[in-house]
Amino acid sequence: MLVLRSHPASPYARKIRIAADLLGLSERIEIATANASDPADSLRRQNPLGKIPTLVLEDGASLYDSRVIAEYLDHLAGGGRIIPTEPAARFAALRLQALGDGINDAALLIRYEIFSRPEALRYDEAIALQQGKIDRALAVLGEVPPAGSIDIGHIAVACALGYLDLRFAGAWRENHPRLVAWLEKFACAVPAFEATKA
Repeated sequence: MLVLRSHPASPYARKIRIAADLLGLSERIEIATANASDPADSLRRQNPLGKIPTLVLEDGASLYDSRVIAEYLDHLAGGGRIIPTEPAARFAALRLQALGDGINDAALLIRYEIFSRPEALRYDEAIALQQGKIDRALAVLGEVPPAGSIDIGHIAVACALGYLDLRFAGAWRENHPRLVAWLEKFACAVPAFEATKA
């Protein structure tokens, strides 16, 4: 059995759990919570970066970074299922995935700055820099929400929006009604989105 080292709040791990469900692979994957902050957690032996998600294969080897894991799962399911093979569709999906993951990267940096540092040591310019990335990405997505068949890009964007809901009380929603409507449609079409909510 494959083992996904994960944490319920991780948007990257959520992306993999949703991908696995859409690919019909959930029954082949055991979810094992990891504590990336704990030096005693086996995660650091499974992934030298000590990051989640990490997928431990049946032979004990590990794959890490959600993009690599998604590619592996798509391959395992026969290929071309959530990562298109036709070049134009493929790179559109990968670009959308990069946008969703980039929102998560920026949101995590803001969260670390706010919750990991004493207030006197917080760097407001760093927070503003990351918030600008999120705001620009949401503006692009709000203007033209993801369309077409559900692929890895759609999953990544949905998980990014879900993370903004989880950690920042859905503050993005007021200014992006088209994106809110898109996320509602995605959630209806992909029950795993709600099932993986932290």
